[in-house]
Amino acid sequence: MTTEFTRRNFIRGVAATAAIAVATRGRALAQTPARRFAPVKVSADRVIREVVGLRPYRDEGFVVRSERAGDKLIIHNYGHGGAGITLSWGTASLAVDLLSAPGAMTTALMQHAKRPGTPHFAVLGCGVNGLSTARLLQRRYGNAGAAVTIYARDLPPNTTSNIAGGFWSPTSVYDQSAITPQFRDQFNKACHLSNRSFQLLAGTEYGVRWIETYELGRDEGSVSRELPGGNDLYPAADVHREPNVYFGFPFVRHYSTMLIEPQTYLNALLRDFYVAGGKVVVKELRDRRELMRLAERVIFNCTGLGARALFDDKKLGPIRGQLEILIPQPEVDYCYLSSGYMFPRHDGIVLGGTFDHDDWSLEPRADQRDWILNTHKEVMKSVPPA
Repeated sequence: MTTEFTRRNFIRGVAATAAIAVATRGRALAQTPARRFAPVKVSADRVIREVVGLRPYRDEGFVVRSERAGDKLIIHNYGHGGAGITLSWGTASLAVDLLSAPGAMTTALMQHAKRPGTPHFAVLGCGVNGLSTARLLQRRYGNAGAAVTIYARDLPPNTTSNIAGGFWSPTSVYDQSAITPQFRDQFNKACHLSNRSFQLLAGTEYGVRWIETYELGRDEGSVSRELPGGNDLYPAADVHREPNVYFGFPFVRHYSTMLIEPQTYLNALLRDFYVAGGKVVVKELRDRRELMRLAERVIFNCTGLGARALFDDKKLGPIRGQLEILIPQPEVDYCYLSSGYMFPRHDGIVLGGTFDHDDWSLEPRADQRDWILNTHKEVMKSVPPA
């Protein structure tokens, strides 16, 4: 009898404790304050620099393919549109994979005067795609004594990649009506490969970090479409319909992605390339005749917009983007996307939103500066002061 009584009391006590815990947790959740956003201080007197970049865009999407030219194997990896950094590890992996095609490594391992039987690779371009491709070659063929040389007119910090926003999202890559099912598969594979690679680099050394992002919309469709590359690449996703909390917009999509600091990231890649024995030759290749004079028999073309002239790709053209960079605000810990976008980097608050097709001008425009600043001022009107 005593044993039974003790057991009953124990069970009752456990049940009562659980009920109290649930009630306490419910009250705590109910009392959790709404997300607070440090306001971005948008004004002309806080602009520390204006930059203009030209994204290498093709309606049919990026090019990853190989071709023979005399005794050389040329592997193309260019035309990433607005996703050069985002897709870099993915398309680099697809490009290097082409060396596994029948007969490809026969060319790569052709006799070399100084080191017979050793693969020698040339990479054209020292932006993010050239550096990523070069590093993958070192990783995969370093044990075979591979020698990798980058040929480039410009080095970091003077590349187009240095001007990029660095937000991980594969956007402005292609025209939906112009791509093939084969390209769609290639694109999806590149997105997933690259996303995984960047995750492994998260930290201060490479300037890669996870960040909360808010897409600001006016209708239900803006929060129901699939995110670029697939919803599975954006963890902690949610939808908010509280305009008094979320920037004054009735529909807001919330998720996490990565933000890459181009200056830190590109310098780290170039350092890793040198540490692994890579060589850089500052040289502009103006035509295919100069290309054919290179000592290397396997050449990776990562020239971005340069491929238009060097390889006569008339489908390749620029998308011009202007950025206004404000004084850094360490307290701003989120990104947002609307008609413009805001990315808080350590070197400044990046404000953008212009996409001008087939415009080669690198000069900042006052009208675009005013539009960018006014667009972001409007967003900030619904954010209470800190």
